[in-house]
Amino acid sequence: MNMATQLVPGASVPEGQTPPMVAADHAQLLASADPVLAANKRLCYDMYRIVLQGGHADRAHEFIAEGYIQHNPNVVSGRAALESFIRGSRPAREVRPTIELPLVSIVAERDMVTMAFVRTETGEVGETYHTSWFDLFRIQDGRIAEHWDPAIKSAAMLRTDPNSQRLD
Repeated sequence: MNMATQLVPGASVPEGQTPPMVAADHAQLLASADPVLAANKRLCYDMYRIVLQGGHADRAHEFIAEGYIQHNPNVVSGRAALESFIRGSRPAREVRPTIELPLVSIVAERDMVTMAFVRTETGEVGETYHTSWFDLFRIQDGRIAEHWDPAIKSAAMLRTDPNSQRLD
């Protein structure tokens, strides 16, 4: 499938590097000929929009299994722990119709969904650069049961609000 992409707004890249590209149409990313895979993608997408981006920890039960297993070293396992993390790291906001982080792709296979994003960081001398971030989710009984990402143990990570990664 040929997916339309666009340059990350405001992105500047060092000479010789490829500029970061993101998906132009999230509906295309959510589509699948397999209704189970489409439902799994939609579950993860909506969880990201409502719980992570929107900060609505009170709605986590709609998406996250109670026995949720967390592989990010900054958050312990369990839905209650995730709810606490969300409440402590971001305010509740209006729920937007799309994920506003620079989304590259959503890939679903079996009971797994991977979402990839462009992530903006600041280097040692204050320069801005772009890298990638991913979230991998395992779905069980219609809820997200397990999560992986590339996070390292970090005090700054405990205060990270994904909405600060938006590139308008």
